[in-house]
Amino acid sequence: MCCAGCQAVAQAIAAGGFEAYYRERTALPPAAQADGADDLAIYDLPEVQQGLVRVLPGALEADLMLQGITCAACIWLNEQHVARLPGVLAMQVNYTTHRACVRWDPQRIRLSDILRAIQAIGYSAFPVTDATAEAVRKREDRALLWRLFVAGFGMMQVMMYALPAYLAEDGTMSADIAGLMRIASLILTVPVVLFSCGPFFRGAWRDVRLRRLGMDVPIALGIGVAFAASVYATFAGGGAVYFDSITMFVFFLLSGRYLELRARHKAAMSLEYLDRAIPLAAHRLVSYPAGRDTEEVAAVTLQPGDLVLVKPGEVIPADGVLVDGETETDEALLTGESRPVVKRAGASVTAGAVNRLNPAVMRVERAGEATRASHIRRLTERAAAQRPHVVELADRIAGWFVAAVLAVAAATALYWTVTDAARALWTVVAVLVVTCPCALSLATPTALAASVGNLARRGVIVARGHAIEALASVTHVVFDKTGTLTRGQLSLQGLDLLADCTRTQALALAAALEQGSEHPIASTLRAAAVQQDAVIPAAEAVRSVAGAGVEARIGGSVYRIGTAAFVSALAGTPPEREYADATPVWLGGERGWLALFTLTDALRPEAAQVVMALRAAGKRVVILSGDEPAAVRSVAARLGVESADGGLTPEDKHVRVRTLQEQGAVVAMVGDGVNDAPVLAQAQVSIAMGSGAVLSQAHSDLVLLDGRLGRLLDAFSVSVRTMRIVRENLLWAVAYNVVALPLAVAGYVTPWLAGIGMGLSSLLVVLNALRLVQAKPRARAARPAADLPAVEPSSAAGG
Repeated sequence: MCCAGCQAVAQAIAAGGFEAYYRERTALPPAAQADGADDLAIYDLPEVQQGLVRVLPGALEADLMLQGITCAACIWLNEQHVARLPGVLAMQVNYTTHRACVRWDPQRIRLSDILRAIQAIGYSAFPVTDATAEAVRKREDRALLWRLFVAGFGMMQVMMYALPAYLAEDGTMSADIAGLMRIASLILTVPVVLFSCGPFFRGAWRDVRLRRLGMDVPIALGIGVAFAASVYATFAGGGAVYFDSITMFVFFLLSGRYLELRARHKAAMSLEYLDRAIPLAAHRLVSYPAGRDTEEVAAVTLQPGDLVLVKPGEVIPADGVLVDGETETDEALLTGESRPVVKRAGASVTAGAVNRLNPAVMRVERAGEATRASHIRRLTERAAAQRPHVVELADRIAGWFVAAVLAVAAATALYWTVTDAARALWTVVAVLVVTCPCALSLATPTALAASVGNLARRGVIVARGHAIEALASVTHVVFDKTGTLTRGQLSLQGLDLLADCTRTQALALAAALEQGSEHPIASTLRAAAVQQDAVIPAAEAVRSVAGAGVEARIGGSVYRIGTAAFVSALAGTPPEREYADATPVWLGGERGWLALFTLTDALRPEAAQVVMALRAAGKRVVILSGDEPAAVRSVAARLGVESADGGLTPEDKHVRVRTLQEQGAVVAMVGDGVNDAPVLAQAQVSIAMGSGAVLSQAHSDLVLLDGRLGRLLDAFSVSVRTMRIVRENLLWAVAYNVVALPLAVAGYVTPWLAGIGMGLSSLLVVLNALRLVQAKPRARAARPAADLPAVEPSSAAGG
């Protein structure tokens, strides 16, 4: 075996009694074969599904690679057909990658049934892996190149026979010679029609059989009519033939499709970079710390607690903690951070990062689909598969557009048959071919997919499809304070004892209450307790109140920690205090007040510049925080933010955002804590810090992976540019068709020229969209402008 990953899969297949699977090892998996429907049951085996299928509460989910997709109508058909199957919970297809994310109830339907249902409507599908996706791309390239070669060779030879007929004067070419050249042209055109045009005819037949109109229908109809009329004229001995126009049209159309295919593959690979982040194999230590002997195992089989040796240059195979060694890791693939990050014993390491310096031993905490890289990939795939309103609108217009083209073609045929029958045929063919509904369908999804990939490489994960469209129209940006505008790395500035207890006892009680929380305040208090060597007691009946604090029973008594209002309900009225820049955290119990902790949190280095850039771009900045009002006002004053409120509960934040929306505001909310989840869900665009709670990320439209606010300006800049390119593409698609269709109806466009126009129209919108793949926001001074400036984060910036 080439690696431990292949060995694990091979053993699983052999253990299930499916050795015959390897008869297909030199080709695609059975699901990709036309006659492989009976072999699809292999994908129902738990052993085979490991690594291909994700287990969700009450459901299974998998990514499928679809073959046969040619336009947006194909996507609509697959989504509607599969979604209607009993037991299928959701089905979304991404046009750019041709991937489908399908979720189903395993008690009601099997994966093989879904694959068979897709085959039944003329497509093929199979679970996707990085290797199979690359194999499909290569096969598509090779197949289209062969069709293009046959069309090009046929075009050149047919033109050689057609040229004398165009140049010869009347009476200089005998009827026998002219007939011979027509027959030769027919013989050379047949492979072009039967082989090179195969996808057009198959797609058109599938559309007609399923009673829908796709872009292949007018193309196949035009080619078929022109070829049939030419064959008739050849053997009837009279009338015009169009073999040269047919072959030239097919060649130019396939050329455009090939360039479009290459561009689409480029965009797809920009979205698949995370699939290659985690290695297939890992070196698991078998006798550590006595020795460093290792065994090579599949990375997906690692379990929490396993010890793994990561050598210099290798990719970290799982999320975990560094146990031994000091090294540097390159996390650019995950966070966009180009500088190596120093890691020492006790530091967290992330799957997908590259060990740059020394051998290191790590303890696995999460592996396989539970890793942060896999979580990011799922968020990205969910966004890529979702279809914003503007995409759905363009698809509906394209469907009606095809119907209108067929109606115009019929009217054109009737008009020219009466006016000039000799020109009727090629004029109708030109009308069918020159129009380009695919440009309408490609204009938006290609641009959105390119921008999603661009932002992902910058450390900004677009988790929902509508985010870019909505972000471009945001008027208000609402920030939480702790962990968002500030670093979230609190330090314990002071501890005032309010009862007869020691500093150690107060810290021990605080750490016990905060033991299960991920909030920065909880982490700071736990760290202070450990540093004080406090013995942390066990807490029972723990109850967390979002935005207020935590209550628990410790040693038979009830204690609370959190805001003054929350703790005072148990301990009594708190003493009067002023806090300036500090955040107060109160501790009390049934017998009264125990302690007051004051914590400070430094602003993020780029916070002021980000706020300045947002305000310069005409956006209103608001701070809504649950922290002490005095601390919030101090931060707002330092950042130049006029609207800032503190002491708010999650419900208060939710009401404030909803009030802004009722006044006509388009709100983007930036937060990081569990208590931010409700308000994140309320905002039109929700943005979570990558260092924040998982729940807040789950409710967010975008995630800033490395927690740097400068990435927020990248997101705004790319979204504005994306929507501008979408408008350019839609404008071009409409303008082209408005100009080309009347010219074709009037007889000024030949079929081969129509083929060039249609291919170039589709290619132009794709290439224009792909400018977003490598687009970089230009750094410049903050000023009122459509594109926001990028902010280069300081090396001191932290999560």
